[in-house]
Amino acid sequence: MKAMDVGRLRTLVRDVPGFPVPEVTFKDITPLLADPDALRLATKLIAAPFEDSGVTMVAGIEARGFVLAPVVALVLGCGFVPLRKPGKLPYHTRKEEYQLEYGLDALEVHVDGVGPDDRVLLVDDVIATGGTARAGTNLIRGLDAELVGMGVLIELTFLGGRETLDGVDLYSILTYDS
Repeated sequence: MKAMDVGRLRTLVRDVPGFPVPEVTFKDITPLLADPDALRLATKLIAAPFEDSGVTMVAGIEARGFVLAPVVALVLGCGFVPLRKPGKLPYHTRKEEYQLEYGLDALEVHVDGVGPDDRVLLVDDVIATGGTARAGTNLIRGLDAELVGMGVLIELTFLGGRETLDGVDLYSILTYDS
């Protein structure tokens, strides 16, 4: 593996102005995901602060957190549970609605995805206003699992998502102040 640092990861995040709505600049991580060294580094960095936390499950938020989380689970040697958009999971689910920067949405998890014996790390690609992250934390806690923390690739600090997480240990690799 060639040497790579966090600065190189930042160069692989592409800004897409006006997506999905005109007032939003989307942080596209597709180039980072396409680079095996970058993907390896990003997932190791997300996992690192939680290596000694006794994590038993990694929960990934659809869509791009859903891509990163299974790799983080492999790094930590534990299982993976998907948090998906409504109607995508085949078994009985628990649902949590949330407000996005640009609309209303919801996440679901299988009712048996995690439980009281689980220590869960929540993973997503980006935390912005915190709505999606809060929905994920509510789902995990609603199934009586212990939420160990949250790891994200990107934190948009200017949107204040961290402040909405009610004491959740949040670790972000890349931060953007505007």
